[in-house]
Amino acid sequence: MHTRVAIVYNKPVPSRYDTTGEEKAVKGVLDAVTAVHHSLVELDYEVTCLPLAPPVEQVIKTLNSQDVDLVFNLFEGFPGEPQTEAIVPEILSEIGIPFTGCSASILRAALDKVKIKRMLISAGILTPDFQLLSPQKMNIFRLKFPCIVKPVKEDASHGITVESVVYNFTTLEKRVKTISDLYGEQALVENFIDGREFNVTMLGNARYTILPVSEIVFSLPPMMPAILTFHAKWEPDSIYYKGTKVVCPAKITHREDR
Repeated sequence: MHTRVAIVYNKPVPSRYDTTGEEKAVKGVLDAVTAVHHSLVELDYEVTCLPLAPPVEQVIKTLNSQDVDLVFNLFEGFPGEPQTEAIVPEILSEIGIPFTGCSASILRAALDKVKIKRMLISAGILTPDFQLLSPQKMNIFRLKFPCIVKPVKEDASHGITVESVVYNFTTLEKRVKTISDLYGEQALVENFIDGREFNVTMLGNARYTILPVSEIVFSLPPMMPAILTFHAKWEPDSIYYKGTKVVCPAKITHREDR
């Protein structure tokens, strides 16, 4: 008997990302669905694709009706509502269907940049100094320039552009207002750290495997900050996309603590 797998993902629907020009990040999940479906069929699994859309009550009903052995979870939240990303693993955990990827609690924590930064600080791990600012609270600004301004609870580089790095109070104020208006009441403002950018992937739970370190190598014009903008991920014709190259394994040396 074939193992039955349901590929669960967020159905692309109109959202606030359409007004910010960031709808490509929502539609990008379809490429992942196609690739995963092709691979699973090649491995002789019985595969169904299951797009999910609001409301949550319908998602609960849909998942409860599935007669599968495993859910391959590609759900990234309802478009424009990133905080809903955790509902699929939460529901699957309750009904007892195994699934790939992170638990609901991990997804909720990872989506909240401020929460993660506070966790890092409590664990003694260095992270750039930061503040939460809104247009009404600019008078409490205390960091040093340059700074980078981000949405607090977004992924896929939503809200990250060449204008995210600011060098004076006037541009900071303007950027905080833009992010606050588009993505929420407050913006995350951090001291900007210029340097190399690495990604490390870990697979597993009690036993885990660390995959080779990957680096984003930037080759951008001098006045463009080396950051992974929305365009760098989703706009192939942009300077940022063309000026970011993935190198894996990264060219790094091993250093032992003494």
